[in-house]
Amino acid sequence: MSLLQVKGLSKSYNSAAKVLKDIDFQVKAGEFVSIIGPSGAGKSTLLRCINRLVDIDEGEILFDGHNVTRLNKKGLRSLRTNIGMVFQHYNLVPRLTVIENVLHGRFGYKTTFQGLFGRFTEEEKERAFFLLKKLGIAEHAYKRCDQLSGGQQQRVGICRALIQDPKLILCDEPIASLDPNSSKVIMDYLKSITSELGITCLVNLHQVEVAQNYSDRIIGLNKGEIVFDGPTIRLKSTHIENIYGMETRELITS
Repeated sequence: MSLLQVKGLSKSYNSAAKVLKDIDFQVKAGEFVSIIGPSGAGKSTLLRCINRLVDIDEGEILFDGHNVTRLNKKGLRSLRTNIGMVFQHYNLVPRLTVIENVLHGRFGYKTTFQGLFGRFTEEEKERAFFLLKKLGIAEHAYKRCDQLSGGQQQRVGICRALIQDPKLILCDEPIASLDPNSSKVIMDYLKSITSELGITCLVNLHQVEVAQNYSDRIIGLNKGEIVFDGPTIRLKSTHIENIYGMETRELITS
């Protein structure tokens, strides 16, 4: 049974060219899937279409039996509690503490009054500390986020997504701003904790080797079209060349 189905998805920001063209794929519950491709391939737009941060022009997106494209504002709010999002640049509130930023992930379950005045239950606070401990940053709980390194901030972002108790996490280039050591830490945590908690993960990556090391399956995008979709073990150099074109030599030698 597929948790996510994308059918005939197309998106353009102007009449000149489509960013995404007739995208079709499915993601099963529990899968760790990487989307790879060169800059401008449409990876970020695709993720934002799935949770309707961006509206699509054509096609359908089905998530957990619901047609995402037909949801009203209330239905969309409910949907987003089940889809966590991890951003390249963290999207944290720098002046707030780590624990406050993590608890912001519960806003989708709150009334406007509860959210405005930070009314969180003891259970929610305990869950936040549990996740911070899982990701190795519990000792930073009361530090402001702008006092943390990039890798630590990204772990806060992952905790914020996880505290939603989502069925799916979308990760938009989560290691693009990090050094190699921090990148490995982030990917290790993403892989282990989503597996442990039974959460499906769909992650955009530019680095082929990283995708190969962590993914059950890889989807390759080029110029808004899927040019590869299959188990990681099936990704060969010819497929990489189709995905990246002129960038292939640089990818292989870097």
